[in-house]
Amino acid sequence: MTDIRQKSQNIAPQVEPIDINKFINKTGNLYEALAIIAKRTNQLNSSIKQELHYKLEEFAVQSDTIEEIQENKEQIEISKFYERLPNSALIATNEFLHDQLIYRHRSEAATSDEDIEA
Repeated sequence: MTDIRQKSQNIAPQVEPIDINKFINKTGNLYEALAIIAKRTNQLNSSIKQELHYKLEEFAVQSDTIEEIQENKEQIEISKFYERLPNSALIATNEFLHDQLIYRHRSEAATSDEDIEA
């Protein structure tokens, strides 16, 4: 599991405009930069979803009636934390612009010895 708190600590939850040239300068192609960010966004979404489900599993109660549902303050706080997180696309964009992502083309990955050994 990733530590999402650390990744989202200095990121504002609102969207701010970013100069397109910053994306182009990193990869030479705007669409390539957006594809990299989109793939990282999907990874973050999956990770956040798994982490949230893992934390909420302990509160799951198997009951047959709706009347037996109780509020749990800790469960509510966990849910509120994940609701206040910045969008995963903002986190991925921030990682990309601050050189925290490692990416390569598929053709480069196929010729790399370390990737083939797996």
